[in-house]
Amino acid sequence: MPIVRDIPLTLQMNEILRRTGIKEDSKLESEMKTLIGQLLVSVNDEHLLEPAIIYEIYPVTEVDYQRLSLEGNTVLHGSALSSVLSPAKELAVLVCTIGRELEEKVTDYFGKSKPLQGLLLDGIGSAAVDSVAREGCELMTRQASLRAYQVSSPLSPGGPSFPLSEQWQLFKLVPAEEIGVRLTSTGLMVPRKSVSMVIGIGPQMTTWTKAEACARCNLSKTCRYRIRA
Repeated sequence: MPIVRDIPLTLQMNEILRRTGIKEDSKLESEMKTLIGQLLVSVNDEHLLEPAIIYEIYPVTEVDYQRLSLEGNTVLHGSALSSVLSPAKELAVLVCTIGRELEEKVTDYFGKSKPLQGLLLDGIGSAAVDSVAREGCELMTRQASLRAYQVSSPLSPGGPSFPLSEQWQLFKLVPAEEIGVRLTSTGLMVPRKSVSMVIGIGPQMTTWTKAEACARCNLSKTCRYRIRA
């Protein structure tokens, strides 16, 4: 089961602001950017980011209505899988994380009545796990190109038409505990700054932008982290 740990992270200020829910045209933007810059220094100095990706690629044996079957008799459910991954010959299953250190520091800030630092550091963590996930997608693109295939955009449990309950199946397909990620009884990941996803590999795979994915989400009208076209 391949594990990748030496992962370069790209953290853009606009992405950090978006992941904190602060609009770039906010009157607080300049002050927030200064504080974020200071926090980024502490993140580096205290080694708060421990990015890791674990993945496996499985042959797809059948795709039908709301079901995608893998070699080994594993079945994943969700209409999103059957509708957008029907050309897939293989399915990559990934779990990405930044580790637990940053989350513990966020908790420490809130415990010391420093909610602004806690909020902004949490936004840095969200932007960081987004960056790890992008690296995971790039890794799968390179893997697919070796077989003259393409990749789909990623799908995650809990997204539109891909039930959160499928999280348990994904964690059977990759031993995420090897990078320190586990599931709670409700199917949520710990550390929270982690993401699981599947990516279809095959000819003429369907892709979409983040803005298009946000537009399809049930929370699109209320989510403060939404990316707009």
